[in-house]
Amino acid sequence: MSTAVADARRLYRQIADQIVRLILGGDFPVGARLPSERDLAERLEVSRPTVREALIALEVEGVVEVRVGAGVYVTARPTPGRTPDPRPAPGPFDVIRARWLVESECAALAAEHANDVQLDRMKTAVMEMREYTDHTPQGIAADQRFHQCIAEASGNAALLLLVQQLWEQRTGPLYTRLESHFVGRSIWRQAVQEHEALLDAIASREPAAARSAMQLHMKNAELRFASGWKVHE
Repeated sequence: MSTAVADARRLYRQIADQIVRLILGGDFPVGARLPSERDLAERLEVSRPTVREALIALEVEGVVEVRVGAGVYVTARPTPGRTPDPRPAPGPFDVIRARWLVESECAALAAEHANDVQLDRMKTAVMEMREYTDHTPQGIAADQRFHQCIAEASGNAALLLLVQQLWEQRTGPLYTRLESHFVGRSIWRQAVQEHEALLDAIASREPAAARSAMQLHMKNAELRFASGWKVHE
């Protein structure tokens, strides 16, 4: 693949469309197992995270199915001649990296500016997260409230807007489908512990510690999504 060709679509979408062409061309009929992520990445000359995002996009569309421990299989023949979305959603890895940048500064500012009411709301959100043992809708909602409260406590309305927009992508189909392959009690416990450390840093009025805690939280999410497909606990 030549990456020099001008193409406004996001890279993962370009790769998804290339895989579609391979399927339509007969390389991988319905029921066939696709090559490994590593092999696809080498064949298409992109990173493995980009291939993973492309496969998740195709899974959302019903073209492939990720079978944990078995591989990725073609489940339906794509519609020939379909018009690709010219402005597909950001991939999950882009969302995480943007959150790393934006929310780490929100956390540092919140450590300086959060008032008692905002701190109480953060504590309540973490307490609600503790009530769940896995990635339930209620737990994710509490997670969202926690992060948006930090953004609000930053005192910067533009940052709050950015965080709200990033969370629209974080709760969108691409991100949630990828996340569905990396859920489990131990992962949720780890996330809750990271939120507790973040809350402690903000409540202690330590901007540098709050920034580092958020950066670690986002980095762990990225590492988890880049790890091997694992069986749910």
